[in-house]
Amino acid sequence: MALFAQEVLIANVGTSIPIWQATQVQDVDCPPCLLSLAACKKKFRVQMAMSTEHFELWPNKTGKLRAAFTLLELLVVIAIIGVLIALALPAVQKVRAAANRTECTNNLKQVGLALHQYHGSHRVFPPGVSFKDGKDPFPHQSWLAKVLPYVEQQELWRLTQLAYQQEPYFIVNPPHIGLDFVVAVFTCPADSRVSSGQESRGYHVAFTSYLGCEGLNLNSGDGVLYVDSRVRIQDIVDGTSNTIMVGERPPGHDFWYGWWYAGYGQRKPTGSGDMVLGAREINDSIDLQSCPVGPYEFAPGKLSEPCDVFHFWSLHPGGANFLMADASVHFLTYDAAPLMPALATRAGREVIALPD
Repeated sequence: MALFAQEVLIANVGTSIPIWQATQVQDVDCPPCLLSLAACKKKFRVQMAMSTEHFELWPNKTGKLRAAFTLLELLVVIAIIGVLIALALPAVQKVRAAANRTECTNNLKQVGLALHQYHGSHRVFPPGVSFKDGKDPFPHQSWLAKVLPYVEQQELWRLTQLAYQQEPYFIVNPPHIGLDFVVAVFTCPADSRVSSGQESRGYHVAFTSYLGCEGLNLNSGDGVLYVDSRVRIQDIVDGTSNTIMVGERPPGHDFWYGWWYAGYGQRKPTGSGDMVLGAREINDSIDLQSCPVGPYEFAPGKLSEPCDVFHFWSLHPGGANFLMADASVHFLTYDAAPLMPALATRAGREVIALPD
């Protein structure tokens, strides 16, 4: 193996000599076969690597040794590699985006099955957020926590029940270990922030990418999942395949909205903006008074924009995934925004079909 390079003078080209000996000019006669080559008598300055191997030097057609690429050749190679990377990068990003969207779809399908299993056990979908004037045994608990036993999180649900028995105030951890426990099926892989807990105004919390649809807004109560809701399948007269039950929206820019375990939402005790959201949500918050009152609609958003917590959107290009009340998942483009009020209500009796 080469150890380091040393510049030496080689007097006789075509002679095999140990490189470790080639530290000075060697006066070795040329072999008879090279006596006719004038270049054989010429001394060449070359870069050689110190080793115990033998090294043979032969002149090229011009009589000069060629030891490496020229600068121009190197620049051409670098330019070609840069072009290839530039051509490949969009394709790689497109494949990654498609994979994230597929995984997100599968997560929502599991959530949909969990909601229907809950309905099968309780004959009603879970409340979007529990309160009952503060008398609920699980105050401010999210619908996502209610379906934990149906997404293979039975132990976490057991610990959650014990935590509420010990301390009704969900923000105290321990015993509320679910507050910063990441449940992967509740998160979209397109948003790397939700793969771990984050600090938010002094609390360490975990998040969801999927919010229950409360209908038009936090006051309407005409959706499937809202504060103290008890909606049955037969109550969805618009048809379960035409009624949104859950939609995508990334957590807020400062992680104050989007808590999966429990939360107050923008106005206590609605949970709006944390675990439920309306298709035409309004801003009734104290901390985001700089944002317009609304109503807001389904549109692209930015992670850095505080006001985007008031509407459904996703990090997928062109639209977002929505879970319907029949447990099917559909990707809706932002062009579907005018249809969202009809899709978000369970009994508006609108005649509407999902866009292709």
